[in-house]
Amino acid sequence: MSVVPSVRPEAVGNHRECPFCRLVDAGTEEVQDYGTMVAFMDAYPVTPRHYLIIPKRHVADYFELRESEILDSNRALHDLRDRILHADETVQGFNIGANCGTVAGQTVLHAHIHLIPRRQGDMQDPRGGVRGVIPEKMKY
Repeated sequence: MSVVPSVRPEAVGNHRECPFCRLVDAGTEEVQDYGTMVAFMDAYPVTPRHYLIIPKRHVADYFELRESEILDSNRALHDLRDRILHADETVQGFNIGANCGTVAGQTVLHAHIHLIPRRQGDMQDPRGGVRGVIPEKMKY
């Protein structure tokens, strides 16, 4: 069985043009370092304190992450979760997600993981959670 990449390499683009690579290269205070990964607040947050966790290395999506990057991602997810819960007592849950490929909604072709804090009442009926990527499949 052959392995098919999740997106064509030519679709990834030039890392010099990648907004996430520019952010990593700038090394601003807003970027938190987690070894092979960095985290920062999403510029277009779904909810307050929505973070993105990205590899320092320019790769297309989650499926191209190395084991060390996945481990550092998990460390970042747990650390950020703890920080968010400590800073905001209204947070009662989280969504964690990665869009892999343009048909899955990925708009920046640099791997990234969303950590989205959830609060009671932030939507009318949250049942189904990430199933909402296809709205008619959210309710079951």
